[in-house]
Amino acid sequence: MDDPRQAVHIAWDDSLTGYDFGHGHPMNPLRLDLTIRLARELGVFDHRGVHLTTPPTADDAMLTTVHTPEYVAAVRRAGADPTTFDLERGLGTEDNPCFEGMHELAAGIVGGTVAVADAIWHGRATHGVNVAGGLHHAMADRAAGFCIYNDVAVGIQHLLDSGAERVAYVDVDVHHGDGVQAAFYDDPRVLTISVHESPTTLFPGTGFPTETGGMNAEGTAVNVALPPGTTDAGWLRAFHAIIPPLLRAWKPQILVTQHGCDTHLDDPLAHLALTVDGQRASYEALHDLAHELCEGRWLATGGGGYALVDVVPRAWSHLMAIAAERPISPGTAVPAAWRDHVRAAHGRVAPIRMTDGGDADFADWSAGYDPAAALDQAVVATRTAVFPLHGMEPHY
Repeated sequence: MDDPRQAVHIAWDDSLTGYDFGHGHPMNPLRLDLTIRLARELGVFDHRGVHLTTPPTADDAMLTTVHTPEYVAAVRRAGADPTTFDLERGLGTEDNPCFEGMHELAAGIVGGTVAVADAIWHGRATHGVNVAGGLHHAMADRAAGFCIYNDVAVGIQHLLDSGAERVAYVDVDVHHGDGVQAAFYDDPRVLTISVHESPTTLFPGTGFPTETGGMNAEGTAVNVALPPGTTDAGWLRAFHAIIPPLLRAWKPQILVTQHGCDTHLDDPLAHLALTVDGQRASYEALHDLAHELCEGRWLATGGGGYALVDVVPRAWSHLMAIAAERPISPGTAVPAAWRDHVRAAHGRVAPIRMTDGGDADFADWSAGYDPAAALDQAVVATRTAVFPLHGMEPHY
């Protein structure tokens, strides 16, 4: 029997590619199919202790721990008859077209995140990943930003209902993790940290540093709003200036993370400029923080990412490999079989290596900051707003 301290649960079933808003929509399930295919070719799932688990479908009792019963009923109706729009609840919009089976497929994504969370919390696994999850924009009563149900929020609520008292959520998607923040804005048991492009230039228009938590939860919402064009060095500088010190002060029992890879310079929907190498560095840092602070308890999800061939499969294969404690060297060749499949099935030329040749070095905040630099101004704004609420000095 595998040692549960070394077990990794990865929620996956091919049916999850049915979460499909239709031709031309950016949230193309091809990104998931190619990710799982690439991870298989790289042998990520072959390591001892790695278990692919079929996600159960979350029932209404589970969904309504976060979502309203009226909203769940509306999703069910829209999935049974995709011509039934409910624009007030965000169903049938350009971002969230209705599709057949929408309720069941979205509930399957929720079930995967909850199952992985449960396995970690109850000691059956140390790490868990749901690359289909990370649907962080869905609100209690409406769909938003390609997200029908908020699997991350339901997963965190399940942890709380199971006895967790200090949950930390870190969101590195290019978009603000607004739905998760909203779900726990007044809950002092959940620290939400979102590192994203400035809301002045990108959907959903929230995530300012001044959003710091409700009346009884001051300091438990943290937002790092970065200027467009931020590269690996600046992004990692901001990440390390905010996240490790806050997590160390918070002392979480479990770390939940969302890994939208739409921060990439090739992503068509946003304006940051990271490489796969910078993204990979953030995965390694979060993995290490989980071991330092949470006895390894780490639940990682996917999220955004719309460079379907060139970015998402490599980024999330790196994520799963790090979770499996078998990180893939950036210089590793992309398997020829996967590249051949991409060319034959989709007429695309795939990347040849698991790297973009990016540089994950950055200037540490402890060496000082430039008050005239837009990146450093963003970091100072967040540290000033939040650090004193955790008993820390904001600048050094």
